[in-house]
Amino acid sequence: MPEFTFPALITGAALGLVFAASSLYLVLKIGMTVSASIPVAVLAITLFKAFSKAFGLRQATILENNITQTAGSAGESIAFGVGVTMPALMMLGFGMDLGRVMVVSVLGGLLGILAMIPLRRAFIVHMHGKPGQPGTLLFPEGTACAQVLISGEKGGATGQTVFFGFGIAFLHKFIVEGMALLAGTFKFPLTFINKSAVFAQEMASELLGVGYIIGLRTSAMMMGGAVLGYLVIIPLIYFIGEHSDTILPPGKKLIRDMNVKEIRDGYLLFVGAGCVATAGIISMLKTLPMIVRGLLASIGGRSGKATAEGPVKRTDNDMSLKVVLFGSLGLVGLLTIFLAQQVNPVKAVLGAGLVVMFGFLFVTVSSRLTGEIGSSSNPISGMTVATLMLTCLIFVALGMTSVEERVLALCIAAVVCVASSNGGTTAQSLKTGFLVGGTPKAGQYAILVGALVSALVIGGTLILFNESKVIYSQRPDLLPGVVLTQAEVGRLKQSEKHEGQEYAIFDTRNEELTKPADEYVPRPEVADTREGRYLVDRETGRIRFLKDSTIMGKLDTRDDGTPVTREFDAPKTQVMSIIINGVLKQELNWSMVGLGAMIALMLELCGVSALAFAVGLYVPIQFSTPIFMGGILRFFVDRKFAKEGEAAIKAAGNDPEKRALAEIEAMRKTETSSGVLLASGYIAGGSIAGMLIAFVAFKDNWPDDLTAFQYGKAPFAKTATLEQAADEFAQQKLGYDRAALEKEIASLPPKPKEAPKPEAKDKEGKPLPKTVEKKPELSAPEKKLAELNKLRDEVAKLSENEPYRWVIVKAGTVLKILGVDPLAVDAPSTIGAITKDLYNDDKPDTAKQIAELNTLKLGVKEGTDPLTIAIPADTEIKIPKRHKVETDTPLPVLAGQLLGRERMAPQLFKTNETVLELPKTLPPEAELTKPQKEWPSLLIFGGLMLLLLLVGLRTPKE
Repeated sequence: MPEFTFPALITGAALGLVFAASSLYLVLKIGMTVSASIPVAVLAITLFKAFSKAFGLRQATILENNITQTAGSAGESIAFGVGVTMPALMMLGFGMDLGRVMVVSVLGGLLGILAMIPLRRAFIVHMHGKPGQPGTLLFPEGTACAQVLISGEKGGATGQTVFFGFGIAFLHKFIVEGMALLAGTFKFPLTFINKSAVFAQEMASELLGVGYIIGLRTSAMMMGGAVLGYLVIIPLIYFIGEHSDTILPPGKKLIRDMNVKEIRDGYLLFVGAGCVATAGIISMLKTLPMIVRGLLASIGGRSGKATAEGPVKRTDNDMSLKVVLFGSLGLVGLLTIFLAQQVNPVKAVLGAGLVVMFGFLFVTVSSRLTGEIGSSSNPISGMTVATLMLTCLIFVALGMTSVEERVLALCIAAVVCVASSNGGTTAQSLKTGFLVGGTPKAGQYAILVGALVSALVIGGTLILFNESKVIYSQRPDLLPGVVLTQAEVGRLKQSEKHEGQEYAIFDTRNEELTKPADEYVPRPEVADTREGRYLVDRETGRIRFLKDSTIMGKLDTRDDGTPVTREFDAPKTQVMSIIINGVLKQELNWSMVGLGAMIALMLELCGVSALAFAVGLYVPIQFSTPIFMGGILRFFVDRKFAKEGEAAIKAAGNDPEKRALAEIEAMRKTETSSGVLLASGYIAGGSIAGMLIAFVAFKDNWPDDLTAFQYGKAPFAKTATLEQAADEFAQQKLGYDRAALEKEIASLPPKPKEAPKPEAKDKEGKPLPKTVEKKPELSAPEKKLAELNKLRDEVAKLSENEPYRWVIVKAGTVLKILGVDPLAVDAPSTIGAITKDLYNDDKPDTAKQIAELNTLKLGVKEGTDPLTIAIPADTEIKIPKRHKVETDTPLPVLAGQLLGRERMAPQLFKTNETVLELPKTLPPEAELTKPQKEWPSLLIFGGLMLLLLLVGLRTPKE
């Protein structure tokens, strides 16, 4: 029977890439993924049936389908390991270079497989048994996947449900985020608590699918964490700090001036990190007995030798131990060589040794746990936290706390994370092969190929994804005013090309300029530079840009006002960085982290697994809500199948064999139901669409073109200012008359004013804290006026770019545009004369820009008036690019010609605001932008939920 064939291998690798991209999207967004084995198996069966029917080819065998699912299952686990660890490089002050990410993913992926192969006989063969039998490992997802393959061999298991789910989720995501025709997030303020308590839900089909697959218990624990974090802790922090005139560390401003996101970033983030880290460590401690049993079982399994003579059975034919041994040694050797390029050889050998020790330990643990609780519940992040914590403690004991050694600690944890994740997936896939009669050797080579392909691609995908919505900002309030000396610029080892110019990278987090080293002592103004990643002009030493990446980005608007969605907080990645900096740099907000640790400990004492709860506490509440909705749907579906399963088991009587078969059949119906397949389609479709939408940002005009219909438009009724038009629209929309409301409010009797109370003092005569007086309740007309003002301000904000559409640039105007041109100055001159002659601009802004571009060449000193700086004869200087307008032209037309997008008109105006002027009133042809309605989005998302429930209640085909 054909098994290890080229079509099966290629199809598996291709499907693995699809689910790897989907998993990468999820792990960066919510810090978790789901197993891909079952949907890959269903898709393999469906695709091969379709190919056979369309081209008259033979039907694929069950063994070929097994090879496809085996090769395709590796991508998800590698994406998880890479997505959890590698973005932490940015928090240490380094870029995610392709070489480092690929080495970690390839070595970790292959090492996890090779380390698992010697354990196959112990965990899969010797510990095979019936459900509930002591000393057995069931491998829930692997067993369910085998049932899918067996069903496919008999004519069942169709992938149409997966494809259907993929299509509608992809379309929904594209409509919501790509074209923004529907509201992406629903927010409901709980004002009876305070203004910081906001319940929110994202209309994300992929998160709905995740919730359905992980079930009610896990999703409910996540929702519990979200409720505690966003509806208890954040409102409590705001309640305590609302009337405080003191900034409470680690916050950067008064709590009463913070929004929900700022309170989360300043306080809840550290509480959540402490909870996640502690939960991970506790989950590891709870599995210590399993670790011991797994190690003993693996040793016992490998020590036994066959006594019978003759050839090895096909179903017992494993990959040669020589290949495993020398392959593992080769991978460790390559890792040592790679690490030696960053640290000295002794430290590189130490790092490789720790990878071997922790890698083989946690691959064993992961494989064992996958057999007991399944891969979706496998606490890989806990193993990674434990590896990182132990590695950091070893480094501290050895005095290894430099920046390079922090990166080394992260690389060790990353390889172990990928290896342990892929080790569990390998065990699950080999169990499926064992149950369907596959050749172990063929499955092992298949997953090696699938892992290698996914590892080679996923690194580039991660880096491209991180660059997709990067913001390069030149806002004065974000750029430090410090100018670096040439000696300081020379110490910067990283560089980046932006807009055709090469810049040095000054990242305050890698301590190249902020900490003493060798004979270098940092200047105070450099050491105190605000945290960030900056692009520095090598010639002048001036900081030109702040770079804010897609992953863990903070800025939500570009300099031209274009909004940018920031939804990839990479929750578990930030925990890695906090551990490294906390242990090796001794820089950690232990109060907040300690509170999180106590929350995790409290949950464990109550008998609740803290890891899922901790993730809910950490990620934004709008991500946990759709996951919880999916879990609720799964509860109703599982209840139906549980009743059927109980009836079947009861009908089996006391026959152990029949009862075991009934239990397996009940599990098959649950794990391979139509709902699970549709949810898998939701996950893949929504995630892939989300990644493609992010990649679209590479071509600047696409996102704006796609979102052109984001909001409804309302024409002006007459010539008016933007504020007047917005106010008139709000009055018509709500049916209120502003003048009448103001007149009614003025006629109300004045509210009684309480006489000032004497200052309260304690027994010692010291002033007591002032009590906060309750604000009087608003009257009905005051409430209507507040509602009217709110809608007016919202419409004015949404329409703030409309005035730029009606700017007419007069003929002869010289505009500055992005980029730099050379200019040869023949006779002695000044920068002021140059700006007047070239740009018809005698204000200091352009002169200052030219002075900064030529600081070294012209010997510019701090505090000099840029207009008066002299330019010697026969000097070539740099000047901003310019464009002379030949005829009167609308600003959007010029923006389209010069910048490639008509919607860049606001940016072009701001670059030339000294020579341009906004119209004071707008013509009747102008349009207001109306707010989006949320109910259509809620209605459609409710339809997706109803579809998932109805499909889930269908009984799987035999």
